[in-house]
Amino acid sequence: MKSLMFIVAIATLIIGFSACERISHITQPTTPGTEDKSGEISIGVVLPLTGQLASTGERMKQGMEFALDEINNAQPGGTRLKFIIEDDTSTPEGAIVVFNKLIHEDGVSVIIGPATSSATQAAFPVAQENQVVAISPTSGARGLSAIGDFVFRVPLATDIVALQGVEVTYAKLNYQRVATMYNETDFFSTDRDTALRETFAAIGVEVLTTEVFQSGNTDFSAQLTQIKALEPDAIFVSALPPEKPGILIQAHALGITAPIIMSSLTSVDVAAAGTAAEGAITFIGWLSTDDTPGNQAFVQNYNMTYGMTPDVFAVASYTAVYILAEAIKNAQATDAISIRDALAHIRDFDTVFGKFSFNADGDAIYEEKALIVKDGMLQPFE
Repeated sequence: MKSLMFIVAIATLIIGFSACERISHITQPTTPGTEDKSGEISIGVVLPLTGQLASTGERMKQGMEFALDEINNAQPGGTRLKFIIEDDTSTPEGAIVVFNKLIHEDGVSVIIGPATSSATQAAFPVAQENQVVAISPTSGARGLSAIGDFVFRVPLATDIVALQGVEVTYAKLNYQRVATMYNETDFFSTDRDTALRETFAAIGVEVLTTEVFQSGNTDFSAQLTQIKALEPDAIFVSALPPEKPGILIQAHALGITAPIIMSSLTSVDVAAAGTAAEGAITFIGWLSTDDTPGNQAFVQNYNMTYGMTPDVFAVASYTAVYILAEAIKNAQATDAISIRDALAHIRDFDTVFGKFSFNADGDAIYEEKALIVKDGMLQPFE
């Protein structure tokens, strides 16, 4: 554990030093008010509304629109936000197409999206090249914000999540032999698995096997049977939403009893997996019962509006809109450079995640949590 704590400290220092070049390009904000911002600003929104991730994209859209209504209703005399929503069809290629459309045809100065790390890796360079701000609500793979000084992300990066998550679960579960399983066609999943295995190597945890699958797969029996035969102390799964319930259900059917620690497990995934999700663990930044600023009111009002409790994808999208609105409020003007500079200086902003800041790379800083499914609900892992 001392070794793991040392690794976390070193990683934090490296992140800080590597960010110096980026932050040097961002000017210190001057006194705001040089432009009348009482009008309307169009915000591009890029989401997977069709294709494999359509259901996730729809929940993200709900979270964004919920925030939009709250913000516009709360400040009738301020800048009103207007969304131009585009569908990236759940593909990196689609994200590039709609980023170009929003920038060159609609003339937006800021875009919220894309959702996945694969799409973000493809589309962020388009925003950076055209000096348009882009803020992804949910892409967690390492290095994406380092693409340039106009791009930002709301989720914690995979290396931070892996280090902190392993620190918490290793202390309680004391696993010595683990198996990993990941989606080899998804950038986030591959990067998260790599970050996990790097962490295991540093603390002396043996990885017995690493099994792979692909987006769209529905049969995971071969991989899970191989893992079960090796009798690991824990199983780490890195996947996108469509595959998570199936993996949990099939692991349960095979009689696997080792704890399954899965990426970004949501209440929607838990409901879809049913009793097979019981005991599953995840690393995440939000829980519906959190006593963070505005969280309980948000959960209650969202439930009344949509007839469901928000999941973390809806919450991250909701939060991204509020962070952007705060930057627009603090910016000198509504051009991309002014908004970029204001975003870069977001520090300890109260959100439903708690205190939120951007580091010098444009990556998020806030408290991570480890959760476990108990009695069919995500609860703190204690």
